[in-house]
Amino acid sequence: MSDPLTRITRRELLKLSPLLALGAFAVPAWRDTLVEEGVRWSDGVSSAGYREGHAAPVYANAEATPFEAFPYNYWDVADPGVDLDRWTLTVGGAVAHGGQYTLDQIRALPRVTQNTRHVCVEGWDVIGRFGGARLRDFLAAAGADPAARFVTVTCADGYYESIDIETARQGQSLLCYEMYDQPLDRGHGAPLRLQLPTKLGYKQAKYLVTLDVTHVLPARRGYWSDQGYSWHGGL
Repeated sequence: MSDPLTRITRRELLKLSPLLALGAFAVPAWRDTLVEEGVRWSDGVSSAGYREGHAAPVYANAEATPFEAFPYNYWDVADPGVDLDRWTLTVGGAVAHGGQYTLDQIRALPRVTQNTRHVCVEGWDVIGRFGGARLRDFLAAAGADPAARFVTVTCADGYYESIDIETARQGQSLLCYEMYDQPLDRGHGAPLRLQLPTKLGYKQAKYLVTLDVTHVLPARRGYWSDQGYSWHGGL
């Protein structure tokens, strides 16, 4: 008589696979590795499928969430005490025109306003009205190397983030200095933040102090992605 195990069909194995996967997640030594590999696979698929022409929906002014109902959300403190009068953005890496950029220099670029949805990984979302300069216009003004692959930023509160160059050059990605046609307030990231409507909220770093254009993704990719969250963070 043949061994019953030899008679298991492919269909039966497929039926068992969810149970086997659950069993693997129940083993602590395997669980973290499986989660990390799953996030890495998801990031790879998301990155491969992303295109600069991908656009987030835009909304009418009447559909925007009232300013007072737009939550203040922050990593460490709501106001890291930026000296707004003396603030500059330090730009470096693979750029021809690195150095210190004032807010007035950034405001001199074409101004864009857009009503887009801000989606927080905590489970809430709102439609906000944002204004600023296209990140791609700023990169062009700074003489960013066309072959560069990433943009990294650091923030006054110690937060840090990085994004792929395709997202940086997407037409809705902003260096945001306004909300609801008023200067960005401290709780929302004054004087300058990223506004990336194709990304989750944690990618949209606030209180920017440095911006670098790079060819290689740094070891410190992003605060939350270094804790195990998706680095791509796409919507």
